[in-house]
Parts: sequence; C-alpha cells; structure tokens
Amino acid sequence: MCDYSLENVASRAAIAGEKLISTRFPNAMTKGFAGVGEPGIAVCLRPGTELAFDDTVEFEKSCVETMRTNQKVATFRQIDLDNRFAHHDALEFSDGQIVRLSSLIPGQTAVIVQMPYDATEEPAAHEHEHTELDKVTPL
Repeated sequence: MCDYSLENVASRAAIAGEKLISTRFPNAMTKGFAGVGEPGIAVCLRPGTELAFDDTVEFEKSCVETMRTNQKVATFRQIDLDNRFAHHDALEFSDGQIVRLSSLIPGQTAVIVQMPYDATEEPAAHEHEHTELDKVTPL
C-alpha cells in the first residue's frame, strides 16, 4: 500500500525482484520508494514484502541527525493505523528496529526479494490442472 501522504503522486504496485530506490517525490512533502528509472512514480508495497538493501539503511533520527541500521534486510509493515494523520508505511528490520519510510534518506537502493502470498493472484494453470484431474476415470 502507499501511505496517505502519497495520494497526489502517481503510483503502481510493486513487482517481485524489482530494484527500488528511496526518494523524495516531486510536488509532495514525503518520501517513499520508486522504481529505478521512474523517479516520479511511487511503488506501493504490500505488508509482508521483504526487501534486501545494497547497504545498511540510513534514516533521519531528527531534523538534524541521521542514523544507520546494522541490518540490510527488512519487511514492509504499516504502523500506527489508529492515527489517521501519521505516516503508516515502515520497515521492520530483523533486529526488531522499525523505521518509517518517510524517514529514509533518498538514494538508497533495495531489491524486492519476496512478496506476501495473495490468494486472489492464483495462477490460472492451477484451475486447468484441476479440471484435467477431474477427467480421469477411476479403475
């Protein structure tokens, strides 16, 4: 999903295996992920999507201070859903640290290594296999 703050930014769904870059979107007051080579289009991640960064992740701790994680792998989460005006999109690292996407320093790259299972995306091939099995006559 894309955070409420990206309502006025063109967006698309994430694709497994694609490379993303953290960015500040033009004409927006927030940051998020874009596909490499698509700086003005927000890439929307589903909760549970796993990312592998090229390096440890740098983020804003405050208006004047930045920090780095010790980790390179994170899972996309949504947090503070009860607060309508908070940035919900965040990354949870394997050490338990949570960093909001809106705090990421622009220019960091990551690859989508795994996306959560979605039963509505079941391939049509399974339906075909099932109907072929139904045609087998018992001995």
